Amino acid sequence: MSTTQQGTHSLAFRVMRLCKPSFHVEPPFRLDPADLFVGEDIFDDPLAAANLPPLLSSQLTKSMDSSDLTYGNRFLLHHPSDAMGFSGLLLLPQSFGAIYLGETFCSYISINNNSNFEVRDIIIKAEIQTERQRILLLDTSKSPVESVRAGGRYDFIVEHDVKELGAHTLVCTALYNDNDGERKYLPQFFKFVVANPLSVRTKETTYLEACIENHTKSNLYMDQVEFEPAPHWSATVLKADELHPADNSSTGGREIFKPPILIRSGGGIHNYLYQLKLASPDSAQMKVEGTNILGKLQITWRTNLGEPGRLQTQQILGTPISRKEIELQILEIPSLINLDKSFLVHLNLTNHTDREFGPFEVWLSQNSAHEEKNVMINGLQTMVLPQVEAFGSTDFHLSLIATKLGVQRISGITVSDTTEKKTYDALPDVEVVFVCPDFNKLTCLLAIFNR
Repeated sequence: MSTTQQGTHSLAFRVMRLCKPSFHVEPPFRLDPADLFVGEDIFDDPLAAANLPPLLSSQLTKSMDSSDLTYGNRFLLHHPSDAMGFSGLLLLPQSFGAIYLGETFCSYISINNNSNFEVRDIIIKAEIQTERQRILLLDTSKSPVESVRAGGRYDFIVEHDVKELGAHTLVCTALYNDNDGERKYLPQFFKFVVANPLSVRTKETTYLEACIENHTKSNLYMDQVEFEPAPHWSATVLKADELHPADNSSTGGREIFKPPILIRSGGGIHNYLYQLKLASPDSAQMKVEGTNILGKLQITWRTNLGEPGRLQTQQILGTPISRKEIELQILEIPSLINLDKSFLVHLNLTNHTDREFGPFEVWLSQNSAHEEKNVMINGLQTMVLPQVEAFGSTDFHLSLIATKLGVQRISGITVSDTTEKKTYDALPDVEVVFVCPDFNKLTCLLAIFNR
């Protein structure tokens, strides 16, 4: 859309967007000659398969005679590629088209002299105005265009990397001397809107999933979708077709060439999965203090005919993780458990803080006064553990005994700090399935389901 200041001017701007042509596609309505005479299963007959193709080929050659001015063969499928509808022609853009964030806006601007006399000393300026800034694209103040003859024109090309969404205005101005020596000022405004080509949705638990959706009307070929983790994170991209994931943090192992990923027009989607890990114990402390910046995505793509685009997301924020100061977890339970026989559970106690904690006591808590525990501690009901240093951990074994067959639950393993007089959350319940009792001299099988 163009607007011009009121008044009579000898000059006028014409703006054309420079972009690659598209393929001219004719809706295919082509017929294979064999389909006109025989069914698709005719070639199941060996005799027909041997004799029919040469016969049809000879008839097709005759019908393609260039002297036939009736064009009777124009609907025949001469080659399988004809079904695609490509005419071999390229189509120039018929409109200004859509402009998307991350693309390079390239415009061919022509200033035309529509009068019957020459204009002189023309100073031309072109700039992009957005809601936030003005970007100068061209300024001939230091070297004005000497003259433009009657009916002539002066052409130039401007480019701008689009980095903002919303309304944009291309402002073209000319300051020139008219035929009578009057100094005139011509402004023209060309407005367009920049849309978002992609929507990026992330889902963060143990992993970060980036869902890239194509909002444009053309196919996009993703050259690069790379996650740049924040300093306290390391990121590994996970791919279904690889035995071992590729580490984003090491640039030496990148492929020299990898085929682009196609995301189809009008809502096509491709998902990327990244595994995030804290880089060091210091990073764990940063998470305790509430830092939840994960990183950002660098995205580059090309359209059907190779026009490039690039986009960088804002910092992606994860759900704040309330890291436990003291964490108790089960590392291993024996694969064989017998009724009324003690067994050892391998546990780990980790200190996620920068100061020393302990000593500790470990016991089985009672959720309800009426609840009967069928898996209990064997021996002393309280186990004492020594102090754990800052960002340190300790492994220990707890002796338990099962007193009942069937599906039983290990529940209520609890740890408390005797110095701080603080009790931490109990471990999630673990279910144990006992298949047979020990007195039958049969092997007891164990299946463990973590909740």
